[in-house]
Amino acid sequence: MKALIFAAGLGTRLKPLTDNRPKALVEIYNEPLLAHVLRKLSQSGYTEVVINVHHFGEQIIDYVSQHPIEGMTIHISDERAELLDTGGGIRQAGNLFTNDGRPFLIHNVDIFSNLDLKEFYTTHPTTEGATLLVSERKTSRYLLFDPSDNRLVGWTNIQTGEVKSPYPNLRVEDCRMYAFAGIHLFSQSLLQLMTDWPSRFSIIDFYLSVADRVPIIGVPKSDLQLIDVGKPDTLAQVPKELIS
Repeated sequence: MKALIFAAGLGTRLKPLTDNRPKALVEIYNEPLLAHVLRKLSQSGYTEVVINVHHFGEQIIDYVSQHPIEGMTIHISDERAELLDTGGGIRQAGNLFTNDGRPFLIHNVDIFSNLDLKEFYTTHPTTEGATLLVSERKTSRYLLFDPSDNRLVGWTNIQTGEVKSPYPNLRVEDCRMYAFAGIHLFSQSLLQLMTDWPSRFSIIDFYLSVADRVPIIGVPKSDLQLIDVGKPDTLAQVPKELIS
């Protein structure tokens, strides 16, 4: 199994902790965020991992070289010259994986959850589209899904009323609304559809552009516990049971 760890962010919300180090190396329970995510992936059976880097990227490269994980091959997707956003980051990193037709998991370095990463990968195999972990948490921006099959059909901001969709006559009230949880499975075949996109672009914008052609499926987990440790005060709120 393969996984991409998003670790290239500037970590602005974690200042001043990220003034002299990348977000991925901010510590929780006496270890960097990156160490916890890598351990959980390893314990779940992932053997090939790509980590994208930008802010203090050389520190992550040094950390990975000094802390090898038995049975795991780690590649670095270097974005130090230009931060590529989520879509551009996936396109560059995706080309570093072994091209065996199997999807790769995408996991933010600052997310901790009780999701079974092995079960998520093996239960939702895809060779042409993507599978998105979603939740019912309250937000202003929701992904919209067809209630018959949970296929992505659009996006909305409920505060502004803005709607994005490849379907011109989409009715928001007819859709299921879920929040994106930052963990998804991505088919390598989707990389071919990214060829004409600019260097920087959002993965959500990409998903919305292809949702009428390939299956982008939302998977809600009713028992999901998930914490985004994007701010200093949330670091202390992560329960130990969510740490691998």
